[in-house]
Amino acid sequence: MSVSDQIARQLPYLRRYARALTGSQHSGDAYVRATLEAALADRVLRDEIAHSRAALYAAFTRIWTSGHIEPPLPENGSRTHEEAAQTRLSTIAPAHRQALLLSTVEEFTREETAQILGVSPEDADALVAHAIAEIENESKTKVLIIEDEPLISMQLEGLVGDLGHSVVGTAATRTQALDIFERSPAGLVLADIQLADGSSGIDAVEDLLKFGDVPVIFITAYPERLLTGERPEPTYLVTKPFQEVTVRAAISQALFFGSSKPMN
Repeated sequence: MSVSDQIARQLPYLRRYARALTGSQHSGDAYVRATLEAALADRVLRDEIAHSRAALYAAFTRIWTSGHIEPPLPENGSRTHEEAAQTRLSTIAPAHRQALLLSTVEEFTREETAQILGVSPEDADALVAHAIAEIENESKTKVLIIEDEPLISMQLEGLVGDLGHSVVGTAATRTQALDIFERSPAGLVLADIQLADGSSGIDAVEDLLKFGDVPVIFITAYPERLLTGERPEPTYLVTKPFQEVTVRAAISQALFFGSSKPMN
């Protein structure tokens, strides 16, 4: 596979990782662009990326740890969410956060995660354990689930409860989601993309966000359709079929970076 094909295939997922790591689409995309620029300038790096997905993430890691990228301002000039994210970053070690995302959301093996971070597999395991312990110290919240498949909805409801959060309701349509949220505002939303009546989970979330800034995790079988870089995109995105540990990691990240306060 050529370098361009390899990068094109992995770019949506690298951008997902970058924005989850930084808590911002603008900041994450800035680091991804810097990674691609470095690859264009380095033939050896291009050859490595052509043969290994882990090499692409390792190159990103080197850019990320350098910490010298200044992300562009959003179009409205506001950096409220990013500033909140950066404030919270100071409370958890970056390597811990990276290890958790790489092994859960990006589904790298422990050996690949270790390679990307430049540590041993045993150290990678320890980093993940530390990340979970640190992030789970966050306050509990109320969760709205927007999902039209009953079995998946029940699975998410059980997972949310196991994490100590409470579910304010489950909705199978855009209208149901709005009705539930108006009665009982949530501090976190888990949303499918395609709903039972043909309505869109994206539209439902846009309705909810009119009431205030709420962290949202989208769940879809086609993440590449949302990660195009052509418009504002979800920071937190889980691919179906999902592993529970992946959803757990996404919930922790969303609450960790979310600028809205958890509901009591």
